[in-house]
Amino acid sequence: MDGKFLKRFESFENSLISLSEARERDLSDSFVLSGTSAKFSITFDLAWKTMKDILVQHYAITGFVSGSPREVLKMAYKAWLIEGDVWMEMLSVRNQLAHDYDGVIVKKYCQKIVCEYIDRLYEYRKRVKQVLDGREEGEQGKS
Repeated sequence: MDGKFLKRFESFENSLISLSEARERDLSDSFVLSGTSAKFSITFDLAWKTMKDILVQHYAITGFVSGSPREVLKMAYKAWLIEGDVWMEMLSVRNQLAHDYDGVIVKKYCQKIVCEYIDRLYEYRKRVKQVLDGREEGEQGKS
């Protein structure tokens, strides 16, 4: 992997650690909610962009029509980088949060971000490290 990927992946890891702090905060506080929303969006964006980097550089998959997040997620699923429909759900939430001007959407999804999405992002992080270490297996859940 090139230096650009490694820098982006490091940024993803740092953003994920920062997002995880939401687990220890008062999620009824509007400032915490807005920070969680912003950090989730950034972390998710870094995740799908690193997925695209891996697909292109490691798997030599270049058949993206547009390189959109949805397209990258579909290819990452086929390549066993991620699993389940939750990633499409996360994309939908990220898109909704971009237009959450009054905090209604983040209130609706904050518990899901904290209780489920962070874990999925950590699973992805673990999978990337396996790929980089050359410990790939046919199924993502195996170690």
